[in-house]
Amino acid sequence: MDRLDAAGFLQIWQHFDVEDAGYIEGKQLDAFFKHMLEKLGVKRDEITKDKLRRLRDRFKSACDTAGGRLQIQEMATVMLPEEENFLLLFRRETPLDNSVEFMRIWRSYDTDSSGYISAAELKGFLQDLFLQHQRSITAEQLEAYTLTMMKMFDKNRDGRLDLNDLARILSLKENFLLKFKMDACSQDDRRRDFEKIFAHYDVSKTGALEGPEVDGFVKDMMELVKPSLSGADLDKFRKALMGHCDINGDGKIQKNELALCLGLKLS
Repeated sequence: MDRLDAAGFLQIWQHFDVEDAGYIEGKQLDAFFKHMLEKLGVKRDEITKDKLRRLRDRFKSACDTAGGRLQIQEMATVMLPEEENFLLLFRRETPLDNSVEFMRIWRSYDTDSSGYISAAELKGFLQDLFLQHQRSITAEQLEAYTLTMMKMFDKNRDGRLDLNDLARILSLKENFLLKFKMDACSQDDRRRDFEKIFAHYDVSKTGALEGPEVDGFVKDMMELVKPSLSGADLDKFRKALMGHCDINGDGKIQKNELALCLGLKLS
């Protein structure tokens, strides 16, 4: 089993965990194990029902912590070397719940403001990630892990990661704005929703959105109408929003400025 790397494991897993639920259950289990054996070089006519049953039982006894389901975390722990396992799982273990933090990371590693993260920029991100988790890494390992991550997440194979690719890596949670109906109800209801929304993006609690706070708000707002958002799209929409809302020209969006832009009168 140690011939599988993180990219190979993820490819097999995603083929069966189509909804990205994080587990496989029922009839999918046999199909998953059969596909895995074939990937590892076992000939199809050598994969018997008895061999599949023994393999399934072995992994179920080692991994089954959810009543008949195999979880990706437990499977990866059993099947992958420690560092490959870490690369695969950190995105599930530390999901971001706020687009502001995501955009702070994006701006930090898109160092040339190209709207993409190159392999070299990704390498910087991974190096910092290992340091944050207090894990040592050699230059050779870092190079190998960078290539692995590019294989795993560079969906269009252009040698760089865009905004959506990084969101997949970091396992960004559901768009916060989906919780609200902006055409909602009464003025009181809209004001109440606005207060929740502003508080969510005003991470610094200054009463104004600035820097990645503006980025995070723009990202979530535009994704409601344009699900696949590029870095160039984000910059264009950000510039338009600032031009429309930053009435006093201080480079920030004050709470009352955003309310005015949204047609709300704060009491």
